[in-house]
Amino acid sequence: MKKYFSLSTAFAFLALALFQLSCSDDNEPTVETGSMLVNFDNVAGNANLALNSGTYTNAAGEDFTVSKLNYYISNIKFTKTDGSSFTVPKDSSYFLVREVNEASQTIRINNVPIGNYTGIEYVIGVDSLKSIEEPENRKGVLDIYSGPTNEEGMYWNWNPGYIFLKLEGASESSTTANGKYEYHIGGFGGRTAKTLNNLRSVKLNFNAQAAVTTSMSPQVYIKADILKIFDGPTKLSIAKNPGVMYEPISADIANNYVNMFSIKEVRTN
Repeated sequence: MKKYFSLSTAFAFLALALFQLSCSDDNEPTVETGSMLVNFDNVAGNANLALNSGTYTNAAGEDFTVSKLNYYISNIKFTKTDGSSFTVPKDSSYFLVREVNEASQTIRINNVPIGNYTGIEYVIGVDSLKSIEEPENRKGVLDIYSGPTNEEGMYWNWNPGYIFLKLEGASESSTTANGKYEYHIGGFGGRTAKTLNNLRSVKLNFNAQAAVTTSMSPQVYIKADILKIFDGPTKLSIAKNPGVMYEPISADIANNYVNMFSIKEVRTN
């Protein structure tokens, strides 16, 4: 015998299903969030970095000045006291730190789950997945047609990809005609074939807990020492290498500058 459902019965089942779905949503826990500020303090040893005026000495004993310092910070992750972590949503995790622009040196991360945090991880550069996305999907500081990326020349058109770190200046040790040096380090591993990969990851432990609450936004101060660019696994000499871009020694420079970051202090407001 066939059984038939009336229209009213069908509506009753639909109403019950919607009620159960509503109850399910109501029972899901709400995650309270706050924010965290990450400040990058660019220095040269014990001296504050001063564009075009300060004179510094590298590990090779060469004096130099700095006219430009830019670098990308991306793929940020915070570690909690219980060992768990919070990864900043990818599209909200790309920043361009510029010494010429003080505002760019402070990164504000919103929607951080409340809790006590003990460390930070991030990538210097722009990862391969983002680098090969269509340009219309790369906005903000990744916009290659406008904004700081274009203004600062942080993208190679001849070898499509972002420049992860750019350091420029002058030195009497430079062998160029104008006495300048330029270090433009990029290379995300290749678009269709394996190439040079200069992406580097940094992991730092805080020297104090950063407590994120709905009303308090801790501030993490990170010191970035540019002298480390010249001193590390490889001693970089301006006289020998006044200009480095996409060539094997760029990997040596990346291996140096990955160690230029250290925690200065953590403040909880």
